[in-house]
Amino acid sequence: MSLINFEEEIFKLKKELNAVILAHYYQFSEIQDIADFVGDSLELSKKAAATDADVIVFAGVHFMAETAKILSPNKQVLLPDLEAGCSLAEGCPADAFKLFKEQHPDHIIITYINSTAEVKALSDIICTSSSAEKIINRLPQNQKIIFAPDRNLGKYLIKKTGRDMLLWQGSCIVHETFNERKIIELKAQHPAAKLIAHPECEESLLSEADFIGSTSGLLKYVCQSSDKEFIVATEVGIIHQMEKYCPDKLFIPAPPNDASCSCNECPYMKLNTMEKLYLCMKNRSPEIIIDEKLRLQALVPIQRMMEMSG
Repeated sequence: MSLINFEEEIFKLKKELNAVILAHYYQFSEIQDIADFVGDSLELSKKAAATDADVIVFAGVHFMAETAKILSPNKQVLLPDLEAGCSLAEGCPADAFKLFKEQHPDHIIITYINSTAEVKALSDIICTSSSAEKIINRLPQNQKIIFAPDRNLGKYLIKKTGRDMLLWQGSCIVHETFNERKIIELKAQHPAAKLIAHPECEESLLSEADFIGSTSGLLKYVCQSSDKEFIVATEVGIIHQMEKYCPDKLFIPAPPNDASCSCNECPYMKLNTMEKLYLCMKNRSPEIIIDEKLRLQALVPIQRMMEMSG
């Protein structure tokens, strides 16, 4: 079946299932182009929850589809490939995190949304990269904090807030791969280019950045900026949206350490394809199922985030 037929079949199935298709910014461009909503993970889950769709098809990774199910328990949630995971979520297993929590009973736990439902359920407050600073600043100065699972985002937030947080030592395989030396060379080749970076990048790279923000924040920045050239230090999929919104501007993907690899692409995100999207809708599988007790436990810290970041 050709690509155009996949599109036609997906649109037919969407109507039959009364489905909404969500695509994260890091998905292949053709998946972004057929989605009802394109965005960051929490933003997409909230939008899907507000629709009257019976089925949510989440072209993203596992923790994102779990979040959609947590917020929309009465909707069926489909993920094109169950193997589409996340190095941050996988690097913070619930059993090890539970032990870590028990060792520091006087700490409040702020957990990045890039985490499993089980880890969310062990947390006090969930955050996104755009809401984390505001949430931390709302806590009393004497309150001890565990921040998990991303150490790079945690270090960035320590610098921004002045809080001495205890960090879980997790990282994103994509954002850790950018080569600072190569980016400095790239800036020399493009002196007018602004370096924009996601806070999951390493501290040394962030120190070189002209702007640091969430994926949506980066997109908003380039749209509003009068500059015409940008070096983009996040997963390369976002450049598709940047080019759609700003066709007159130049976007240069930040280079990884190994020039022979596609390490600035998330291998988990790229597991989702048009064929798998079609098949998951046709078969209504793989489906995300969450135990109701776990769902309710994970929902509480998500609701706290919404209250504190609103």
